Amino acid sequence: MRDARPLVMHLVYSFDVGGLENGVVNLINRMPAERFRHMVVALTRCAPAFCARVTRTDVEFISLEKPPGQGYKLYPKLFRLFRHHRPAILHSRNLAALEAVVPAFAAGVPVRIHGEHGWEESDPRGLNPKFRFLRRLYRPFVSHYVALSADLERYLVDRVGIAAARVARICNGVDTARFHPAAHARTPIPGCPFGDPAQVLFGTVGRLQSVKDQLTLVRAFARLVARGGPGGDQARLVIAGDGPLRPQVEAEVRASGCADRIWLAGERKDVPDVMRGLDVFVLPSLSEGISNTILEAMASGLPVVATDVGGNGELVVAGETGALVPASDPAAMADALMCYADDAALRQSHGAAGRKRVEADFSLDGMVERYTRLYRSFL
Repeated sequence: MRDARPLVMHLVYSFDVGGLENGVVNLINRMPAERFRHMVVALTRCAPAFCARVTRTDVEFISLEKPPGQGYKLYPKLFRLFRHHRPAILHSRNLAALEAVVPAFAAGVPVRIHGEHGWEESDPRGLNPKFRFLRRLYRPFVSHYVALSADLERYLVDRVGIAAARVARICNGVDTARFHPAAHARTPIPGCPFGDPAQVLFGTVGRLQSVKDQLTLVRAFARLVARGGPGGDQARLVIAGDGPLRPQVEAEVRASGCADRIWLAGERKDVPDVMRGLDVFVLPSLSEGISNTILEAMASGLPVVATDVGGNGELVVAGETGALVPASDPAAMADALMCYADDAALRQSHGAAGRKRVEADFSLDGMVERYTRLYRSFL
């Protein structure tokens, strides 16, 4: 018997560890199964370990194994894929997947939604004229856009020239049951060498790549330690994640003069436990859309020090839930870290305020409901 539920095909460049991809997992797992079927298509590869995070058993994963080079070479394969599966909605995400809307249009896919989750690593400010041209080129083939931040929404409307009525802003949501504060004091992170309750653990979680700029965090932390005093003496740094920037991060740690106070934890599968083992979360990115890790840290009851880029200012309320500092500015970041290193009461009050903000404005159920309404509005 034919399944009458509309099929939503989620098309991404790669389906592996990442904030965008984790958002797809949350959306599929939380959306009521009776409303939609789902399929995930990766232009490159769907990583089996990451696919296992999708708990629904009726979701198919397809890896197209795209080689390096222009994506139009995949057009015939995509056309056949769309014609065979007949999705009611194609939901592509970010520029690397945008060109798939052309074969989708040709194959008769009735609704083609495109999401902008954040800037490309090579264009962290959205200034690249080629990328702007490509987005304009594909405008006629997109039914509707989703921007995850006000910054991205302004870019689509003001710089790409998309009518405001064709853009919906839907921020990420966070699972407040999975990410929650520690019951009392922070809980030990498995494998962490810093177990003294008197220590203040600063930490970040994310892929080690240049756009995440963990190098600035190491430099800021070294400045904090060099200042001495109780805050600097007790400060420790946890960097969780792996990626192409790891050799440079390791070199910066060795050069910092405080390598014994920094733990490179590698990629972690227990991010909620890592969050509950920190005192302060830090995000030193050069560019962001709406950061999942900031939301997860806030849900975990942590104050957040973040660079004032992209959508970070929509999440962190400076002086209330955390601090915002300029990107690539170790001195400013060190000042912000020092404020929290020296003041346990400030850490507690800002962390509690962040948790309340997430519960009120960034729940996962709220995000899923907004996507559900958007999908249904086109059917």
